[in-house]
Amino acid sequence: MNTRTTIIFDFDGTVALGDGPVLAYAQHVAAELGSPEGFVDGIRLLLTAGGEGALDGYDAVRRVAEAAGANTGHLSRAYLASRGRLGTPDAPITAPDGLAQFLAEADAHRILVTNAPDVRLAEALAALGLDGLFDRIVTSAGKPAGIERILDELADDVRVLSIGDIWHNDLAPVHRRGHATALVGDFSDPGAHPTFRAATLTALLPQLREWLTDSTAADSTIPAPTTTLTEG
Repeated sequence: MNTRTTIIFDFDGTVALGDGPVLAYAQHVAAELGSPEGFVDGIRLLLTAGGEGALDGYDAVRRVAEAAGANTGHLSRAYLASRGRLGTPDAPITAPDGLAQFLAEADAHRILVTNAPDVRLAEALAALGLDGLFDRIVTSAGKPAGIERILDELADDVRVLSIGDIWHNDLAPVHRRGHATALVGDFSDPGAHPTFRAATLTALLPQLREWLTDSTAADSTIPAPTTTLTEG
């Protein structure tokens, strides 16, 4: 393994795809609020519309829930309950096409970093066909500060690529230190300035492979131009 190159992966929305976990969260929020009529259907429509300014699906649920009267206790209980269903038929997830092969072939230190607690994560990775493909897993990371702490642990000459779907949490701390970033997903952030960008991680895999092997990427302090892919 090449210990001088590190790839940091986010979990929800990056490695684990699908609205199943978010809708499970919405269902538990609805239960906390006394099952308000149409709550989950409203979340489905909101996700279809791109979240209307939310950071991700979970943030969209939070915003709607708070407007409906939910407090921190409601949201916390609902979230933990929904994570207990992660990767089951009640909260299905899929992995991006080609990710397992990319991870298996990547000559790099592979770190999975998530703000979620260690609840059914091992089972979810197994369901995704990704078990054993990460060298380190960090749960309850407290991103973005958690990303900063991981970067502090690395030697100054280590090349880093961070891949995620939320610019502020997953990528901005890495970008500020001059490393490479890859932003995936449909949730927009006007302040995002990633090295690579596409709607899906699968679409980016050829360029991420090139980044791993390109000798010109050896000095990660030189920002690379943003590459945006449009899928047909």
